[in-house]
Formats: sequence, structure tokens, C-alpha cells
Amino acid sequence: MNLNIRLIISACFTLLVGIILAFNSSSSVQAEPANEKKDTGEPVEPDMHEFMEYVFQPTYKRLKRAMAAEPADRNAWKTIKTDSLILAEGGNLLLLHDPGKNRTEWDAHSVQVRKAGGQLYKSAKAKDFKAAQMHYQSMLKNCNACHQQFADGKHQLKP
Repeated sequence: MNLNIRLIISACFTLLVGIILAFNSSSSVQAEPANEKKDTGEPVEPDMHEFMEYVFQPTYKRLKRAMAAEPADRNAWKTIKTDSLILAEGGNLLLLHDPGKNRTEWDAHSVQVRKAGGQLYKSAKAKDFKAAQMHYQSMLKNCNACHQQFADGKHQLKP
């Protein structure tokens, strides 16, 4: 048999075996049962006061200083981007916590923190200080509304 024909047959055979093996290995992966619960996360620190003190408070304090005046350079904008993103993602973390009562309102406040923090982050990425100030104020207003409802009005934040 001609060498070229043997090479072509060998290549086709190798390709066919590869396709069969790939198909068999992908079809052998079993789908996750629909009734099996996925690990959706859980708080590392369930005490809300501790969580706020060590996650939100230092971030808010840095952001407050950074938002006091329009950023003069990339590093100042980076501080705003960093802290606003941490606070926005913190809104997601709040959803993991159990407020004990008024879950619907708790979740709504958490989503609003995420939303306003995310908008602040995007404004900082665009270096739009006017929009950043607006979203910063919106985020703090929501934080304070949540503190009013869930912390008996304590821990009100100032811009």
C-alpha cells in the first residue's frame, strides 16, 4: 500500500478514536441532580456588628476621605474604585446574612447597596466625579435607611 494512503488512513483512524473517546468522556459526566442543593455560601462572621466593623467600616472611612474632593490623580481614582467595588460586593455578602426579621426589606437594602456601589464604581472608572458623588450619596442614604430600620437608627453615615 502506498505510504500516503497509509498516513491518511492512520490519521483518519486516530481522529475517529479521538472523537469517540471525547464523546464517551463527555457523556459519562453525570448531570447534577435537580433536587441537590448547591453550596450558596454562608457568612464567616454571623454577628452583624462584627461584620460591619471589619468589612464595611474601614472601607467606608477610606472612601469618605477619597470622596472629600475631586481626585487629582490615578491613585486617588483607584482608591475610589477599590472601595466602591468592595462595598458593592459587600451588598452581595449582606444577602448571606439573616436579619432575623423583615427579610424582604433586608434583601432590598442589600441589593440597593450593591447597585449604588456598582454605579459608583463605574463612575470612578469613567473618572466622572459628579456622577460618583451622586452614587456615593445614594449608597450612604440607603445604608442609613438600613441602619435606621435594623440598628435602631445607630451608626448613621455622613458623606
